[in-house]
Amino acid sequence: MKSGKQRKLEIKSARLRRTTRIQSSPSPLSVDGYSSGIVWCDTTRLARRISYGAPAFIERGYYVDIAFRCRDCGVECVWTATQQKWWYEVAQGNVETTAVRCRPCRIKERERKSQARRMQQEGLQKKQAADDQ
Repeated sequence: MKSGKQRKLEIKSARLRRTTRIQSSPSPLSVDGYSSGIVWCDTTRLARRISYGAPAFIERGYYVDIAFRCRDCGVECVWTATQQKWWYEVAQGNVETTAVRCRPCRIKERERKSQARRMQQEGLQKKQAADDQ
């Protein structure tokens, strides 16, 4: 049996699907046909979660551009609504997470982690080789 919250989310997503099919004209949330940083949310594609509350974009039914400061370099960045849609719906990212690093810093952090993993594996291999002798 489904909880009231689950049923409510299903109803909202069904309404959203219905309204997006009906709308063939530009979104009412766009200005003169140009997007104003808003993308509709498809709650049926989100990763499963166990939480007491829903994030703001689920309550609203759409994503908006979010400004943030990079954790590493301190540069002001924008996490666009399109990027959020990809992260939450395609990559199945946790809906409680947000962007904290700019793109160049994310690439550096990814490289740093892969190098650390590589060094750890090399250390384990050396240790096994020493144990085998």
